[in-house]
Amino acid sequence: MNIYKLVGSLLMGLLVIQYPVSAQEISIHLGPDEIGTNQAFTITITVENERLRSYDEFPEIPGFVKRGTSSSSSTNFINGQVSSSQSIIQNYVPTKEGTYNLPPFIMTINDQRIKSEGKQIKVSEPVQSRRQQDPFTDPFEDFFGRQQQEEYVDVDADAFLALTTDKNDVYQGEGFTVTLAFYVSEANRAQMQFYDLGKQLTEIVKKLKPANCWEENFNIENISQEPVTLNGEKYNRYKIFQAAYFPLNNETIEFPPVELELIKYKVAKRRTFFGQSKVEDYETFTSRPKSIKIKDLPPHPLKSKVPVGIYELEEQISGQQLGTGQSFNYSFNVKGDGNISAIDNPYLKEDGGIDLYPPNIRQNITRGSGRVRGLKTFSYFGVPNEPGEYNLGDYFWLPYFDPQREVYDTLRSDLTVYITGESKKNEMIQANDLGSFYDLMQLENNDLRSFADSKYISIVGNIFIFLMLILTAVFIFKK
Repeated sequence: MNIYKLVGSLLMGLLVIQYPVSAQEISIHLGPDEIGTNQAFTITITVENERLRSYDEFPEIPGFVKRGTSSSSSTNFINGQVSSSQSIIQNYVPTKEGTYNLPPFIMTINDQRIKSEGKQIKVSEPVQSRRQQDPFTDPFEDFFGRQQQEEYVDVDADAFLALTTDKNDVYQGEGFTVTLAFYVSEANRAQMQFYDLGKQLTEIVKKLKPANCWEENFNIENISQEPVTLNGEKYNRYKIFQAAYFPLNNETIEFPPVELELIKYKVAKRRTFFGQSKVEDYETFTSRPKSIKIKDLPPHPLKSKVPVGIYELEEQISGQQLGTGQSFNYSFNVKGDGNISAIDNPYLKEDGGIDLYPPNIRQNITRGSGRVRGLKTFSYFGVPNEPGEYNLGDYFWLPYFDPQREVYDTLRSDLTVYITGESKKNEMIQANDLGSFYDLMQLENNDLRSFADSKYISIVGNIFIFLMLILTAVFIFKK
């Protein structure tokens, strides 16, 4: 490739950068037209502003062998705009020199069929090791033997990292939500980018998670932009972590400061047509520490056992007009804001009037909008034994503490069951036919007999064992 072709290709690259076109949401990018035998050709699939969920197998290329894949992802925000991308790169190694044809192909990516037109690939002699040309570097610097020292300046970032909570003090067992977010002012002019966010976030969560709390993680998968106003100034907020915590004791919770490192670009002081316009640099943002005070619950006989939250009761029953011995199903459903997982079985009254069996338990937890809500269902199977009128509020109840009203309350059934028929409380369970084995037991003599009277049986048994030993020895000897 001569210097004119090189300059031309660089100019085209710069024109693309200066005048970008709209990119597809999902795209396939092919490697260069010409490579050396010591280089790899690549096919890259890229998903913009969406998670890469699924993709087909990459095509085979005649004259090449596959040599593994790699992946990359990035989240960028510039002047209040956020974008993200995720890519998978398939590497192909040529087997020998020559010209090879990659025919058109279609790949299904995130359930969308994406077509590539293919291309011809020329594989030439090995490329000698040389300094990589930076597409932003002036190509005439080396050609004319001149090098210009570009000067870059740091642009202050109008942004900060903050850890916030929706409450400053809570009762023991009461939930509060923690949010770690990055705030960027709409007036910000610094160009920044997240990097290694998963690795950094793992270390951040280790520092933040309190040892004395139950955690409900909101599992933020995609970082999105959310406009907010702080002290009259407009910001874009990017939540990177959010969880609800439920303290298990009354120890004060201390959240330490955490750090988040971002890529921040320095820009050229003097912009030239061929010069590099920016260089990559790093900046670390640190959050402030935060404390949450834990209050003791008011005195109560069941203080250490009651759930804490804002709950209400929903109940269903298969029937309220029943006869003795007629079974029924009853569901005691607790729903609301709080630690649903910590809710224990309701208290039951057992007086023999109704037989109640241990419940089947099912729960559903929803985490969103900074709240943890849920539904926990206790499904009972009951059989009434005595006729009468039964207020189920006397049989099912669940005390709890409402932190909003700061009072103890009880969820209690409002249903009444009416039972008719004869009493079955003292009825015995009749045994079923147990089979011929048990019938024969009635015919057998139950007198005790001594084995000493059965000498003949013992002699026969000993002779049989002796013969078995002889046969075993003969078999081993012959083998």
